[in-house]
Amino acid sequence: MTTPRSPRPSAPPATTLRTALADYLSLRRALGFHLANAGRLLGQFVGYLEQHAITTLTTEHALTWATLPAGASPHWWAIRLSVVRGFAAYLHSLDPCVQVPPAGLIRAGSCRATPYLYSDTEIRSLLQAAGALRPRLRAATYQSLISLLAITGASSSLGSGMSIT
Repeated sequence: MTTPRSPRPSAPPATTLRTALADYLSLRRALGFHLANAGRLLGQFVGYLEQHAITTLTTEHALTWATLPAGASPHWWAIRLSVVRGFAAYLHSLDPCVQVPPAGLIRAGSCRATPYLYSDTEIRSLLQAAGALRPRLRAATYQSLISLLAITGASSSLGSGMSIT
């Protein structure tokens, strides 16, 4: 006589995204990462997923959220997607159905500010204003610095790092 098999134990309830986020942030912070901005962004991301009743993260979901708001810069979108990629990799280790967005999905481009080029008139005005500084040594120092920067085309950060030894 065969004994009836006991029913298979039920699988533990699926971890909610909010709980998984808390675990992920806790783990990363225990490893020494601060994650102030990442924690805030990931909280917004999980809120977005919850609002749309999404339980399994896909590349499409991550990309849709990362490219919000529509008028933001691609650099900002790339930052948002990068934050989600780390969380998605963590989730993928718990659930292989979770998709990890590939790197480089959004090209960030350069976020460097366009340099301002002073006109000859503006340089003359700066030199004249620097000449009015007191004491006279300060006026001569700033006139020399402005002239050197104008002639060489160097940035002001180079001038501020100079030291006389």
